[in-house]
Amino acid sequence: MPSRTQVSLVLAACAALVLAGITGCSDQPGRDEPPPKLEPMGAVGDGEGELNLIAWAGYAEDGSNDSTADWVTPFERQTGCQVNVKLGNTSDEMVQLMRSGQYDGVSASGDATLRLIYAGDVAPVNTDLVPNYASISSFLKDKPWNSVDGKMYGIPHGWGANLLMYNIEVVRDAPNSWAAVFDDADKYKGRVTAYDSPIYIADAALYLSKSKPELGIKDPYSLTPEQLDAATELLKKQRENIGEYWSDYTKEVQAFESGTSVIGTTWQVIANTIGAENRVQVNTVLPKEGSTGWSDTWMISSKAAHPNCMYKWMNWISSPEVNAQVAEFFGEAPANTEACKYTVEPDFCDIYHATDEDFAAKIHYWTTPQKNCVDGSGENCTAYNEWVDKWQQIKG
Repeated sequence: MPSRTQVSLVLAACAALVLAGITGCSDQPGRDEPPPKLEPMGAVGDGEGELNLIAWAGYAEDGSNDSTADWVTPFERQTGCQVNVKLGNTSDEMVQLMRSGQYDGVSASGDATLRLIYAGDVAPVNTDLVPNYASISSFLKDKPWNSVDGKMYGIPHGWGANLLMYNIEVVRDAPNSWAAVFDDADKYKGRVTAYDSPIYIADAALYLSKSKPELGIKDPYSLTPEQLDAATELLKKQRENIGEYWSDYTKEVQAFESGTSVIGTTWQVIANTIGAENRVQVNTVLPKEGSTGWSDTWMISSKAAHPNCMYKWMNWISSPEVNAQVAEFFGEAPANTEACKYTVEPDFCDIYHATDEDFAAKIHYWTTPQKNCVDGSGENCTAYNEWVDKWQQIKG
């Protein structure tokens, strides 16, 4: 497991993933038109000597933050591609940076990928030119957030679930449902915690899809106005029991360690951090309704000035050895099925369910809600700006 210093860096990036849901999405293109017709590369040649990336903190480490974390320098030595990294703080920022045309690639989360694809900011990837793609988990390939019309628009990197965490000394009934933080939240009034993000509406929608099937919710990111209203009402009710919302991981760590929070949503790496301090005992569970989560993808700019170096990077970062390093440093499941052979912590992949297809199938990965329903069910869904408005109403 990473040191406390490493985890601080890594979880700051995770917090950025959640904060990405808070940023405005008014610039996203509509989905009534297909993406621009762009052709993937036909062959990889010699590197151009440089590579400009946009990445989450912890994804492209060169040893400057932690001397034990360096997979950029070996890449530079092997390929001659000198890597320049611009850290992205939010998905919205990453989208804007990619549109500048100054970067070759980006580690995009699911709430950014479709915007980049439909705007023509990224090109489809010729996966035959990325040998390590063959051993990427099948449940991360050809998915709605990283492919369109049968074309892959990137190489999967890592993934994780938003889990239910609770203090086992206070919450003794070992909950296995999100009801614990919704319909039954008054049992822990004032000590429930939740994401401070409009994308958290999807968590409520997911719960309602199981607890109130008459609402007809099939996908938590494809909500009609009526379904969005139902999720909003549930979250307004939950608001009465929330002690505090969190977007900075340190808030949740501190809240659980102090006892001001005893139950709420989390990432596995945060639970590990709390457990490492031995101040409070927590447990995590993926509830019976499933969960929301993230899957990040390395995407190549349609205007890449150094496309050969970018293809070399996508193959390097998805190789078993390097993917294992990144996953352990960041605190997520690696995308490459062979990475588990190279993790330092023997049971790392078991903890993060790295190759567990049944576990992964229970996750509804982040994507940006749009008027044209992201699950393809119609054109009467609600766009993200409507979610932002509802979230403001929920929090008052």
